[in-house]
Amino acid sequence: MSDSSPTPLETLQRRLAYEFRDLNLLERAVTHPSLLQDQPDLADSNQRLEFLGDAVLQLVLTEALFALFPADREGGLTKRRAALANGTFLTRLAREIGLDLCLRLSASEESTGGRSRAAALEDAFEALVGAIYLDGELAAARRVVLGLYGDLPGRLASVEDIENPKGRLQELVQPIHGNSALRYEVLRVEGEDHAREYEVAVYLLDRPLGSGRGSSKKLAEEAAARVALAVWEGEPAPGVD
Repeated sequence: MSDSSPTPLETLQRRLAYEFRDLNLLERAVTHPSLLQDQPDLADSNQRLEFLGDAVLQLVLTEALFALFPADREGGLTKRRAALANGTFLTRLAREIGLDLCLRLSASEESTGGRSRAAALEDAFEALVGAIYLDGELAAARRVVLGLYGDLPGRLASVEDIENPKGRLQELVQPIHGNSALRYEVLRVEGEDHAREYEVAVYLLDRPLGSGRGSSKKLAEEAAARVALAVWEGEPAPGVD
């Protein structure tokens, strides 16, 4: 008697309420860059799809928030979008749909906990959105993304001001210094391609406010923003001599 249990990718498609026409796109979306070390004949990892999916996700969330909050100005909408698209939240969504069980990793990456690594899950989620966009165009990507997010106001209530340190810092800085006063700069990148660690500094005008480290650029920026928020709380008007 054959085993009829669904594969992780079949289960994933059911949770997405989306069936891929081109399964190669789905497989690529869950292919971690480390696997190319074990299988050099593979055509590609999920890095290019991640790049595309990030842009698609931003567009879908922007459209939805623009319609949901007609009274919000640009700054408020930007803050809400950042809360829903930061690394911590995307990692949570990836785990909710079981994306961690679908990742294709090298043996070494698997043995060092790569399947549960936040950066790998965040990247795979964005790559999955990119794959859906290529497979079913924007309408399909919009439907799936909004289906996964569900009640956007409810999601926002659970993450705003907690998981969006960059947005909170921008909100504090903007009234005093304007929209463009903050900038984030990568100080160094360490580790192998599939296990990078980033160090990022945040500057207010030309003054460093703090730095942070993380397994992705986004996570390092968020860590730097948390340090900067602590500096801000200790100094009523940073950057003002």
